[in-house]
Amino acid sequence: MKKIFLSLLILIAWGATVVSAPQVREERFLEKDWCFVKGDPQHAADPLFDDSSWQPVTIPHDWAIYGPFSREHDLQQVAVTQNFETAASVKTGRTGGLPYVGTGWYRTSFDIAGFNPEERSVSLLFDGAMSEARVYVNGREACFWPNGYNAFHYDITKLLNRDGRNNVLAVRLENRPQSSRWYSGAGLYRNVKLIVTHQTHIPIWGSYVTTPFVSEEYASVRVRTRVEGVTEMPVLLKSTIYSADGSVVAQRQEKARNGGDNSSEQNFIVSNPQCWSPETPNLYTLETELWQNDTCIDRYETRFGIRTVQVVPDKGFYLNGKNRKFRGVCNHHDLGALGAAVNKAALRRQLTLLKDMGCDAIRTAHNMPAQELVELCDEMGFMMMIEPFDEWDQAKCANGYHRFFAEWAEKDMVNMIHHFRNNPCVVMWSIGNEVPTQCSPEGYKVASFLQDICHREDPTRSVTCGMDQVSCVLENGFAAMLDVPGLNYRAHRYQETYDALPRNVVLGSETSSTVSSRGVYKFPVVIAPGRMYPDHQSSSYDVEYCDWSNLPDDDMALAEDHEWTMGQFVWTGFDYLGEPSPYDTDAWPSHSSLFGIIDLATLPKDRFYYYRSIWNNASPTLHVLPHWTWEGREGEVTPVFVYTSYPSAELFINGKSQGIRKKSNETLQHRYRLMWSETRYEPGEVKVVAYDEAGVPREEKRIRTAGKPAALKLISDRDEISADGKDLAYITVQVVDKAGNICPSDHRKVSFRVKGAGYFRAAANGDPTSLDLFHEPVMPLFNGQLAAIVQNNGQQGEITFEASAPGVKSASFTIRSR
Repeated sequence: MKKIFLSLLILIAWGATVVSAPQVREERFLEKDWCFVKGDPQHAADPLFDDSSWQPVTIPHDWAIYGPFSREHDLQQVAVTQNFETAASVKTGRTGGLPYVGTGWYRTSFDIAGFNPEERSVSLLFDGAMSEARVYVNGREACFWPNGYNAFHYDITKLLNRDGRNNVLAVRLENRPQSSRWYSGAGLYRNVKLIVTHQTHIPIWGSYVTTPFVSEEYASVRVRTRVEGVTEMPVLLKSTIYSADGSVVAQRQEKARNGGDNSSEQNFIVSNPQCWSPETPNLYTLETELWQNDTCIDRYETRFGIRTVQVVPDKGFYLNGKNRKFRGVCNHHDLGALGAAVNKAALRRQLTLLKDMGCDAIRTAHNMPAQELVELCDEMGFMMMIEPFDEWDQAKCANGYHRFFAEWAEKDMVNMIHHFRNNPCVVMWSIGNEVPTQCSPEGYKVASFLQDICHREDPTRSVTCGMDQVSCVLENGFAAMLDVPGLNYRAHRYQETYDALPRNVVLGSETSSTVSSRGVYKFPVVIAPGRMYPDHQSSSYDVEYCDWSNLPDDDMALAEDHEWTMGQFVWTGFDYLGEPSPYDTDAWPSHSSLFGIIDLATLPKDRFYYYRSIWNNASPTLHVLPHWTWEGREGEVTPVFVYTSYPSAELFINGKSQGIRKKSNETLQHRYRLMWSETRYEPGEVKVVAYDEAGVPREEKRIRTAGKPAALKLISDRDEISADGKDLAYITVQVVDKAGNICPSDHRKVSFRVKGAGYFRAAANGDPTSLDLFHEPVMPLFNGQLAAIVQNNGQQGEITFEASAPGVKSASFTIRSR
């Protein structure tokens, strides 16, 4: 059965300039018809201000991603104490080398036909505005919200023009110098929504759904609903629960209470519940209606899942009564070449890659996420740890969040929790990351304050905090009062932490921080903390890490060997803009991270297959590194590593066996990798044959020495996209020889052209030192590859992507837009 509310939403034109007089509730994204200026012009909030010279933009919009890159952008003279630095030094590229610092203004206008302020309520919902947002409606300040990552809303009914027409919305945003330690983005980089309701209505985030009891036979579903603006009683509250196929599974109605803490409570039984998990991301929809005088005056939807979460001492984390270890990654919010401007297709691309790797959990580091990410985690099956803060009351950055913590921390926490507490993917809250307050003698009081907010607003989930100063938090009581002690790195202190704390569990809230550059291999191959090179790259043999971190093998063993370890969140799933460790101390042009399992262009590094070989239980993995094109290395030792889910494999070079390797406990590296450390390079073919437990050959992989570059090759992640004006296709561009082998040392520039129902959006090559602008239709290859992004223009039809480069054959690919 098609629900009326969904039908109404379909009728609302995205980007339209008029909201028709609502019969029930209407919601519209304010996307188009905005204008923007970088700077701080006087009287920009005035409705009569002349903004005709401003830049037309579409929201979401990140003003800084267009560059240019520069060493001078946000130079920071700091000591990074969490990295054990004691003396301040110049940090370049720490915030991406992009011009995110400054003030910008956005303006638009909107009409509401048939508006009557005595009958209607109108609110604005910002999913995030970077940062220190001041919102003006018709020249009057509506609200201020300093946290650039958090969603916030405000009732603007009294600020609107009486006839509802020609309302001017202006937003001032400011990013101060040294306000971040990674690329934050700038501007209205997440969605803005206009919500028009009856005066009596369910407010934003006005429902709260929990599942107190779950079994195979039935589940108890508890719904608490707030109603605001009741001027005439009675108001009838009707609630219906639908399964994913639209079938009604439960219904109830009762008289509603009015606002405040007087929420109406309803309890339901859902028979034979389809539980949510990463493997079965089943979702239900709660439709709540308000009726007055036999008329429906509001209709509100809440999507939720039926599942249980529990942390058991000595046993760890349980989902739906089953023990499991987190196979998670931490992710910053930027989308590489797209910057911070949220795009659901780009997020889906990230999660699709992570799903194939076997990842089942995301930690939002270190900020409130976009709503689109949480919705996708619900749909695609990823557990989430949502985290709001990188600073509390003590500073990491001169102009960081500590300036607002005392006044705003509780407001930010409440908004975050109310925003996401109905999402089944959210299984745990984190209250902070490596905060300096953890070593304060009374730091536990601040932690307790934040944890108590979580318990008050959502008692169904446990609370953790990412702690890196283990000695401090064990001695001062900070770690002991948390529901779940989370350690950032410090793998060698897990046992000590477990022995010292009453919770009898330890979570790897941030792990590994192994560094590598896609397609870069350094010799000799040795385990090397803090290793740096003149080219500012790190080796993709996956044996290099920062002085304060470790190799992934350490964390894998901890998760496997101890029941009381709860798994891990690897730093990071994707490379991100900023924090170019270990090249952050005046090492320009380094300006993006090397931590990612997948690079900034969304191309997997070798480490992707390391994790996949252990985490993906549904599909076998067999991956060989390095490439086998090494002109000038003939006869030199060139180790071959194999990441595989099979227990053993045999290596052949030009048909000659180099022996069989089996996984063993000789070292942690031998436990998870097959390594031929003394092989010598000779041009030709490398073949690996993988064997099962019985020694039967199951799969083989070949790589060959590449000849001269001959042509470009295109591989699109999709051959059909939606004609919604937002959908994306990611096209991998490779240079290959005449036999189709990638030429791994080729760095020639590639030019792009898009025709038809789409346009070129951006490109990236994954090189953390590249200063080429993402939005220009030309980009050099990095080790033979890059990725280009094509966006639909809102039209149906064909999109033709063409790539060309000097000296090689061009290539084209056609995508259908429907």
